[in-house]
Amino acid sequence: MTQASATVRRFGDDIDTDVIIPAIYLTSHRPEVLARHCMEPLDPGFAARVRPGDVLVAGRNFGCGSSREHAVLALQAAGISCIVAESFARIFFRNALNNGLPLVACPDAVRDAREGDAIRVDLDGGQVWLGARAYPFPVHPPFLADMIRQGGLVEYVRRRLAETGPD
Repeated sequence: MTQASATVRRFGDDIDTDVIIPAIYLTSHRPEVLARHCMEPLDPGFAARVRPGDVLVAGRNFGCGSSREHAVLALQAAGISCIVAESFARIFFRNALNNGLPLVACPDAVRDAREGDAIRVDLDGGQVWLGARAYPFPVHPPFLADMIRQGGLVEYVRRRLAETGPD
């Protein structure tokens, strides 16, 4: 799965889930509400600038802090199609994949990416493209790539059960 060219939305290290979606908004499960407040503590204008398909690029330990699926839902609802980071907090990593949000660990691309750069991510080919320069990354195993492509764990299981039956 190759993404069309998108725009980099850049953040630093240790972006925690309380920054991705502040706790005050956790009373809502409505994606449009979560999207409006996504990344608000660091960048109040973030939600207004993001366009569908944009890629969030961040440093180390992205998604640390509380385990909350709201953080993934807020990013997706805001329009983020993929996150490229140096590393991810384990629980955020799992929540993102379970909800069909692709994550890519590619420190070299993170080092060179700047806010507003054009970026393209080839999940199947294992490359992040910044302009004409390609940065390799390890691809997800086939079952995980399939799960992401299908929109996350629930859709993946539904389709598998439809194909094979409950046995």
